[in-house]
Amino acid sequence: MTNIVIADDHEMVRKGLADLFQGIAGAQIRGIAENGLEAIALCRKHRPGLLVLDVGLPLANGAEVFAEVRRWSPQTSIAVFTGFTAVGMLADWVAAGVEGLFLKTCSEAELREGMELILAGQKYIASDIVDLLAGTPDGRNLTPREREVLGLIAAGMTSTQIGEHLCISPKTIEKHRASLFEKFETKSVAALLSAAFKEGLLDFIEQS
Repeated sequence: MTNIVIADDHEMVRKGLADLFQGIAGAQIRGIAENGLEAIALCRKHRPGLLVLDVGLPLANGAEVFAEVRRWSPQTSIAVFTGFTAVGMLADWVAAGVEGLFLKTCSEAELREGMELILAGQKYIASDIVDLLAGTPDGRNLTPREREVLGLIAAGMTSTQIGEHLCISPKTIEKHRASLFEKFETKSVAALLSAAFKEGLLDFIEQS
């Protein structure tokens, strides 16, 4: 049996995913989270084989959950299930190495097929996302930590506050900020955030 944790802030989505996995042999739901903090706690407790993760969770967004789960349970496969279609953000999830990536408009048949492949140890990117990414740049290739820092900068936090929030030193945060400026080819926070919003990399903040 493969233990599964589902993390989504919409009840209908959680129920739909739970029903889907009940019909897949070898899948067992171990926990269902309504927010990012619950998702992290459940993954630390159960070390699931698969986490199905929404991007726009409250309390801790998808990027924060992703980074924490990779830290505490690196063996857990992560399938991102999102309603956001910004190409830059989707490309960054692919670059981050998620095992699965699906839009919430995905058909039930493809979602089931993709999840079965992930449970079998493979990776799967939904066909509609492949179409969106075809012929487009590979995004900014942000690391999960850089996405976290970018979101917290957008929330108005200083380097010291971000360091305290992520439990890392302000000096390390400054390195991440410098990397973000370089990747976005900007020299100010205002220009950085403007570019990030234009590429849809901060869309999740509006939902979380």
